[in-house]
Amino acid sequence: MVRHAVNSLAAQASEALDCVRAAHQPEDDRWKLCVAPMLDWTDRHCRYFHRLLSRRARLYSEMVSTGALLHGDAARHLDYNEAEHPVALQLGGSEPVELARCARLAERWGYDEVNLNCGCPSERVQRGAFGACLMAEPRLVADCVRAMNDAVSVPVTVKHRIGIDRSESYDLVRDFVGVVSEAGCTTFIVHARNAWLQGLSPKENRELPPLRYEVVYRLKGDFPGLRIVINGGVTADAEVTGHLQHVDGVMIGREAYHNPWWLASWDAMYFGACQKQPTREEVQAQMVEYLHTVFARDGKRWPVAARAMLGLRHGLKGARKWRQLWSDHDLGDLDPRAVGCRASGASSPDAAGKLS
Repeated sequence: MVRHAVNSLAAQASEALDCVRAAHQPEDDRWKLCVAPMLDWTDRHCRYFHRLLSRRARLYSEMVSTGALLHGDAARHLDYNEAEHPVALQLGGSEPVELARCARLAERWGYDEVNLNCGCPSERVQRGAFGACLMAEPRLVADCVRAMNDAVSVPVTVKHRIGIDRSESYDLVRDFVGVVSEAGCTTFIVHARNAWLQGLSPKENRELPPLRYEVVYRLKGDFPGLRIVINGGVTADAEVTGHLQHVDGVMIGREAYHNPWWLASWDAMYFGACQKQPTREEVQAQMVEYLHTVFARDGKRWPVAARAMLGLRHGLKGARKWRQLWSDHDLGDLDPRAVGCRASGASSPDAAGKLS
């Protein structure tokens, strides 16, 4: 499997690749900064890239349905690199027995956390009777959490919204958290806007209706013994610092993907780490070696995996040309090392050569 094939690369990587296992982090820090699960974005290649930038941030997989794990290619969904720790698997499902089986798989593969998706509003997810529609069924969610907690020793967490459809009643989310916490869930990741189950696309549901951070703060006040992590629309350090005055952690979504260099400052700023921050050039070089190891040596094309680092030079001169090179599928048969030379403005005698 790919994970085992690249373990030697992870073992030889520089200090920026040294992972800090969740068990070695102070309890209060484990969810302080997280990168959100994002469908079609936070695959294993993206998570590996993010780990090059931050050794402490908690990384989440894309949502994987129980059906995909139990009846499909489980290895394809579960494969990851050891450098990604601490890493969580997000599950989509609503059948306690199936979720327990999938949680066992996640623990067997070495994931540090199992997260249940109760926040996705897409019609496809609703047809599967999971995601945001589960907020209307807290007893069922509690049964799911209890079944997973009984099956594994790693933390079982829930990601959800502050409400569904147009109702802004606080009672729904308060009662949801109260019931689910009684089943043993102690960490809730709360997207601070309602999920509209009808009338908005998934993209629109990430931008509408307005964010209401005060609802998440209120949850922390009402449940001081629970770990509450806030999610939604966070794009700057000032916002992170402000939220941490009220809640236990902050989960970053699209900004982490589009402006990944931000992650490079997190370890020092939020975790008190003293290691030297890597340079963009060092991160690119390490990612190029990863692409070469995972793809090029087997004659496979790498551009899909390289897309995770397209934002590495966000805001810098030459960023557009840099993105064009790494997203050019016509270069997919070249050794990524050669493309790296081009992207760095360097010449290489092998820059025009195909992979042997």
